[in-house]
Amino acid sequence: MQIPPSITYRNLEKTPAIEALIEEKIAKLEQFCDYINSCRVVVEKAQEHPHSGSPYRVSIDITVPHNREIVVNHSPNTGKQYPPLQAVIRDAFDAANRQLKDLSNEQHGERKAHPEQEVGAIVTNLFAEQDYGFLKTIDTGREIYFHRNSVVNNDFDRITVGTGVRFRETQGEMGPQATTVHIVDKPGSIDETDETPSAAEKPLGWS
Repeated sequence: MQIPPSITYRNLEKTPAIEALIEEKIAKLEQFCDYINSCRVVVEKAQEHPHSGSPYRVSIDITVPHNREIVVNHSPNTGKQYPPLQAVIRDAFDAANRQLKDLSNEQHGERKAHPEQEVGAIVTNLFAEQDYGFLKTIDTGREIYFHRNSVVNNDFDRITVGTGVRFRETQGEMGPQATTVHIVDKPGSIDETDETPSAAEKPLGWS
């Protein structure tokens, strides 16, 4: 997450149990969606003794790339007995998770995540001494710049020309670049003498 999660309490005191529950739910959202920009959670007690429904309200505001936002406002208002705060929190995060799934399906065209479909690109140029390289997307054939810092699990040194990867894209100062680059398959052997580009082949504009 680019921005640390924010948790706010209004008209009630936070407890270690409630704080741990919210942090656990945020972590599960990040496991499902690893490109969340920010997550703001507000827990408030609106009424002391309501006749029905719940005195608690939980709001969740999540932002993701491309200016997309997910907003959940959960406050049960039916039933003779209101649910405890923990149940309201769980229901709110369940709603946020459903919205994230819908957004993910929309962005991926509801494609199933089979291993062969996860290979979004192939490494075509690699400048290991300068800590960067280029990918070519399988679907469109576009060249995308990536840096050592974008490769997850410190796997940059495992990458060679021909390595299959999946990645997320952002707009950098000099054009599109890959972020959160994951190695999908690592070829057993590659003739680096033939496939690694020479300094003369180094694309202009990158250092």
